[in-house]
Order: sequence, then structure tokens, then C-alpha cells
Amino acid sequence: MANIAFLGTGLLGSAFAEAAAKRGDTVTAWNRSPGKVEQLAAFGVKAAATPADAVRGASRVHLVLKDDAVVEDVIGAARAGLSPDTVLIDHTTTLPALTAARVERLNAQGVKYLHCPVFMGPPAARNAQGSMMAAGPKALFDSVQAQLAPMTGKLEFMGERGDLAAIHKLFGNAAIIGLSGVIADVLTLAQASNVEGMDAIKLLSWLDLNAMVANRGGKMAKGDFTPSFELAMARKDLRLMLETCGSRPMAALPAVAARMDELIAEGRGEEDFTIMAVDAAKRG
Repeated sequence: MANIAFLGTGLLGSAFAEAAAKRGDTVTAWNRSPGKVEQLAAFGVKAAATPADAVRGASRVHLVLKDDAVVEDVIGAARAGLSPDTVLIDHTTTLPALTAARVERLNAQGVKYLHCPVFMGPPAARNAQGSMMAAGPKALFDSVQAQLAPMTGKLEFMGERGDLAAIHKLFGNAAIIGLSGVIADVLTLAQASNVEGMDAIKLLSWLDLNAMVANRGGKMAKGDFTPSFELAMARKDLRLMLETCGSRPMAALPAVAARMDELIAEGRGEEDFTIMAVDAAKRG
């Protein structure tokens, strides 16, 4: 088995480190708050005092950090302990432009670096579920693919363009966060209507969201706004929702209503309500 290191042992990093130790890897970890690493001792994870100490002798180093600034700081602190053959696997959700620059810069400097963000929480990380994406040099990905595969349910190489995994991570998180905002508004609508929240969630389970994404989403991406549900009618329905909720705080639907109002003022009320994506569908 491998000698690996984890830099960053928050909820996700701790779960990854625990799972790796259970698979038989020799795991060393570092975290700014030492107590989070010490909790992993029960699984055989060794604590390191510094990032450089953690990565010495490691064939792979996994970064699970907060943001771009922390990634840069921690990599800088680890450089003294890295061997030329060590591969840095960065699972941090980061800004695509900065990620692309980091992939290019580090690999040009001889540091083997891949950006590998994930769609998974701690339980999925412990049980090799969820998805992991990778972007960077293909040869480098090929060299660690067999080691990354046991960490996830799905492993996808997005391409050598360094920002591709970062961009796709934002696509997914935008959908997750946006959908959660809409669900919050559905629950507000249920509360305002004296209906149990779980009954509203049950109704949502009747909808084929995957088909909606494929069909409506595909048409939106192509700029096809052939009407099947006119914007003016969708706005009327949204008015009913907002009036039902009254003064209760809402997370997402008021912003959708404001965008619809802009487009109706431009004379687009008879087009499909998905015309909200008209500017995003423009090329050039």
C-alpha cells in the first residue's frame, strides 16, 4: 500500500484520511488546528507538525483546504518536504482562473499537480461514493488513476485544460445551492399554506428532475426557446406563490420573479419561460 499525506483535515479531509488508513495506506496528516488530526489517531493516522513534515516520503499528497489563498500558502509550506516524484492531488473547490494558473505554474516548476474536486460529503468519502473530477496533465492523471479510483464512486478525467474540473465543480454546486434555495421556498410555501413540509417534499419526488435538466436544459443551452410554457403564464404562477408566502423570507423565487419582469418589459412574455437563459445562450 501507499505512503500518503493529507493536508487539511476538516470534515471532508478527515473522512478521506480515515478511509485511506482503513484501506491499508500509511497516512500522515496536518491541519492548522492540531486537534482535528489527533482525532484520527484511532485510525492509525500520524500527525505532523508542519506541512513539510507531513509530505516527506509521501508518494501522494491530498489537499482538502478552504480556498485558493490557503492552497497557495500550504503548498508553499510543503515544498521543502516534497520529493520530485510526489503527486499533489488538490480536492479544494477553487476559482477556475487561479486553478488554471496554478496547474500550469506548478507543473512547469516540476511539481506534479492535479486538480481533483469532488461531489461528496464525509459519509461518501468514507464509503468511496460520490464523484471525483480531475484536470491537468493526462500522463500525470494516468499515473495515479488506479490510486484515486478506490476513493470515489465515479472518477472522471475532464481534460488537460487546468481549470476544467474547477469550472465543472462550480456548475454542480450552482445547481445544488440553487435547488436548495428553491426547496427552501417550497417549504416556506408549505408553511404558509398549513401543509406539512414532508408532504411538499413528497410532491417534488414525483417530478423527473433529470428529464427536465436534459430536455429543458438542453434546449436552453442551444438557445431554443420555443414556447411550451409562456413566460407571462409562469410569472403569473410565481405571483401566486409569492402572494401565498406573504412577508415570509424567501431564498430564490423573488430573484427569479425580478428576472422574469425584466424580460416581460422587453416584450418577451409570449416566449417560453426558459428565455431567462437568453443572455447565457448567446455566443461570442
